[in-house]
Amino acid sequence: MSGIGNFIWIVYFINFAIIITIVCFQKRNPIASMAWIMCFVALPVVGGLIFLVFGVGVSTLTNRKYREKLEVNEKYILERQKEYAEKHSEITSNTLVNYLLNCDSVYTDNNEVEIFTSGKDKYKRLFEDIENAKESIDLLYFIFNDDVTGNTLMDLLVKKSDEGVRVRLLYDGGGTMLTSKKLFKRLDNSKNGQAVEFFPVRLSSLYKINHRNHRKIVVIDGIIAYLGGMNIGDEYANISKKKRPPFRDTHIRIFGEAAEYAARCFAMDWEFSTGEQVRVKNLAEMFDMDEKLPMQIVASGPDSKNEEIKSGMIKMINGAKKYVYIQTPYFVPDQAFLTALEIAKKSGVDVRIMIPGIPDKKYVYHTTMSYIGEALDFGIKVYLYPGFIHAKTVTADDKILTIGSANTDIRSFELLFEINAFMYDEKTAKLSREIFEKDMASCTVLSCEQYKKRGVLKMMQEGFFRLFSPIM
Repeated sequence: MSGIGNFIWIVYFINFAIIITIVCFQKRNPIASMAWIMCFVALPVVGGLIFLVFGVGVSTLTNRKYREKLEVNEKYILERQKEYAEKHSEITSNTLVNYLLNCDSVYTDNNEVEIFTSGKDKYKRLFEDIENAKESIDLLYFIFNDDVTGNTLMDLLVKKSDEGVRVRLLYDGGGTMLTSKKLFKRLDNSKNGQAVEFFPVRLSSLYKINHRNHRKIVVIDGIIAYLGGMNIGDEYANISKKKRPPFRDTHIRIFGEAAEYAARCFAMDWEFSTGEQVRVKNLAEMFDMDEKLPMQIVASGPDSKNEEIKSGMIKMINGAKKYVYIQTPYFVPDQAFLTALEIAKKSGVDVRIMIPGIPDKKYVYHTTMSYIGEALDFGIKVYLYPGFIHAKTVTADDKILTIGSANTDIRSFELLFEINAFMYDEKTAKLSREIFEKDMASCTVLSCEQYKKRGVLKMMQEGFFRLFSPIM
């Protein structure tokens, strides 16, 4: 047998071994498993390499290491969870609260929240809080650009560091691939600052490349926290010199007890990346606010098997009686999420979804539009925002809402490290609904008739990219 023939047999043997591993040992979603098997059959030479890069992932190779780092923190949260459950026994009758309690998300109610829909407003408030910091500033961002906004923030962080404030910056290796590392070295060279890369993109760690830290967290002096969809970059403030569609995003500022749990999420990621433990301020009984805003900070990622944020959203949809409003830049739901929307709509709930009218990634947009077709078939109203809407929000019945970093897509649910706040407050939920309705006024409604008029080429692109949505 020729050398080429031997090589082909070896390639097919390796592919067959990987297929057996997927089917028998990894216990994946059957749809994802079939997508991978199709990949191996169609691309026998490169399929195995693609699987090693995108398919093996954190849950297989680094889960144990990550979990070991979190044992002390999880033990603490479990104790606090029991304390809050006992103090607020009337609240645990709420099945969503109870579910998230059992996913290590502590219930707190001494909180104040501000919602930002403008990058300029968010940055202005954030920079003011950083300027007033006395003890510590912890930041985690997926994207941190070397532009006007990024350098303005870095100038401020270096200044505060040199004044004696402890500054820690964790930035994702994938999201900042195009950012000059000189920008981060400025903080490293300051008096009390440190910048660390989460999951650096290296040949030796390609199995991590599909698992990015998509969280956006800032914690100031342990009592103020920011989270949501906005990264650090001029496009979020709509001042970018590059030709980009207008950005619309949503972010929140939390003052109160819940800030502790955003801080603990940052501390876990920092410890995993550096081995250094971060002291988190205990905020129990530090606040006693007249107006209570109950919430739970929920973190999920490839290190978890529960998909807590997705499951929390599904519980919201299942519990809705009047309406569910969703804003997301990408709509690539799994079957469980899609079924929840269908059941809600057929049960008389007013379900509306808002997506970008101008996409940032064409291949994701094609996948999104394939799923949007199903939503339209259910009778769900779909709105196209006149630009790029990057907000990640779900609001239901003027009672509950969630805002955070998680998109309504399989990547956010399964592959990325995410963080969301689930809030149980009528006033805040109404405000979120009003924001959605204000955005609706400038949107175009996508009808079934319009959707069906799209060309054959678009249909083919949608079908092709949808095949790979469970694995990419």
